[in-house]
Amino acid sequence: MLRSVKIGLMSLGLATAPLIGCASAPAQGGRVYVRVGPPVPRTEVIVARPGADYVWVRGHWAYGRGGYVWVPGRWLRLERPHRHWVEGRWAHDRHGYYWIEGHWR
Repeated sequence: MLRSVKIGLMSLGLATAPLIGCASAPAQGGRVYVRVGPPVPRTEVIVARPGADYVWVRGHWAYGRGGYVWVPGRWLRLERPHRHWVEGRWAHDRHGYYWIEGHWR
């Protein structure tokens, strides 16, 4: 019984998935996969730095609500001296595309 319910739900999900891309349930490592890669990044105008202890974080495409949405770039204040920001990025493996969050190093 449980197996037939799972198969039925999987079939329903496949039948209703949008053709341009869809997020799947988290796989190994808690990643959420998307079938179609993100568009080309937008060109942004970088406004004046608010202070010497700020670093620019570029904008990026995020996946949500059935499609990609642009997250604008912003200034982040350094957490501690001698740290640098590692940009977030989209990666791809055999399951699809997934987002790797930016972080301080």
